[in-house]
Amino acid sequence: MATIIDMPKLSDTMTVGTLVKWLKNEGDPLTSGMMIAEIETDKATMELECFEGGTLLKQVAKIGDQIAVGAPICVIGKPGEDLSGMTLGAPAAAPKADVKTQVAEPPKPAAAPAPASPQPGPVVHTSTPSHTPVAASIADGRTKVSPLARKVAAEKGVDVSRLQGSGPGGRIVKADILAAAEGKGSFVTTPASRSQGAAAAASAAPISGAAVFRGPVAEQKDIPLSNMRATIARRLLEAKTLIPHFYLEIEVDAAPLLALRAQVNGALEGRSVKVSVNDFILKACVEALRRVPGVNCSWEGTLIRQHASVHMAFAVAIEDGLITPVVRDAQDKSVFEIAAEAKTLGALAKQKKLKPDQYTGGTFCVSNLGMLGVDRFSAIINPPNAAILAVGATVKKPVVGPGDTIVVGQRMSLTLSCDHRVVDGVLGAQWLAALKDLVEKPALLLL
Repeated sequence: MATIIDMPKLSDTMTVGTLVKWLKNEGDPLTSGMMIAEIETDKATMELECFEGGTLLKQVAKIGDQIAVGAPICVIGKPGEDLSGMTLGAPAAAPKADVKTQVAEPPKPAAAPAPASPQPGPVVHTSTPSHTPVAASIADGRTKVSPLARKVAAEKGVDVSRLQGSGPGGRIVKADILAAAEGKGSFVTTPASRSQGAAAAASAAPISGAAVFRGPVAEQKDIPLSNMRATIARRLLEAKTLIPHFYLEIEVDAAPLLALRAQVNGALEGRSVKVSVNDFILKACVEALRRVPGVNCSWEGTLIRQHASVHMAFAVAIEDGLITPVVRDAQDKSVFEIAAEAKTLGALAKQKKLKPDQYTGGTFCVSNLGMLGVDRFSAIINPPNAAILAVGATVKKPVVGPGDTIVVGQRMSLTLSCDHRVVDGVLGAQWLAALKDLVEKPALLLL
């Protein structure tokens, strides 16, 4: 008898999944353990495993469908089975709403009317801006007119062929029609005088080294939320509003760390592993947590849990936002092992191929925007962690050296965001002091 395969819950927070790709076609034979589709969850893209044998009789869901957990995806059975008695229909998709649930899909554009023939005559220029939503547009010769603007023009007796629109791409919108009808913010010229006026304006304009661009910087559109972006929005809102954040910042001398990194990578030249500044920072955070374990904790509602191991998470930017892969038991790994694992996890993250156990369970997190030129910033805590470290760029600046001399220094800003329910100011300061000592004496990180 045919079996309906429903959308499973592939992560703890998943309520809906998006079908990214079918790996098997209708009519293909299946065996237990085969991967039949790729599903995008709120955290990653995962393969859907088939747990029974048979034939893929029907693909209920289509690529791009958002399918609620428990809704049908496909039907498996014996070749030739009659499915007419089954109630399948379209897969039940979770309705889109605001970020607390999901967002409504944008309205489909209205059908565009047939273009009208352009009429000769003077051209009206209107300076009235418009922010009126446009459902669609049509071309009148060289003139684009929205359906609403055309309707209003007919009611007001305005000749659209004499207007130059203020909408995207010169589109005539309702505001242009109303302005022309009321004689506000517009003037009339012939095509010849228009060219002469443009030349005069160009000659009178101040000369600069770059062209002057006017108009929209991008197309105005509503972007539906992906499962990941909706989850990120919900979790960050909860984190920022429910966790009492406070921030501690220090500036460290990064010159010893940069020198050691250059030496290490020079010795490793020709091998597959290279150590980045971020790898050293991850290792330094691990050792600082060993010295001050009170920061390696989490808020559990009725208790504070101090963790025996350091599961070091680090933020990775991806197309839909960010994700935090986790180097597990980092306290038992060398900086080289952390570097190799972080590189592998980062690549999987960018491909959306992380498994749940590779991005959950972190006890501390590092977010590094230094490689993007950000000098300093404050990060939002990733619950249930008690803290997150924000790493800024290494900047050359004058500093006071030995004998009160002014020398060129390599300085790095480190900002610790703390959950005040778990980490008090003194505890956070002690941890930052330990981190500073390790970063400025980086040879300790090779032990």
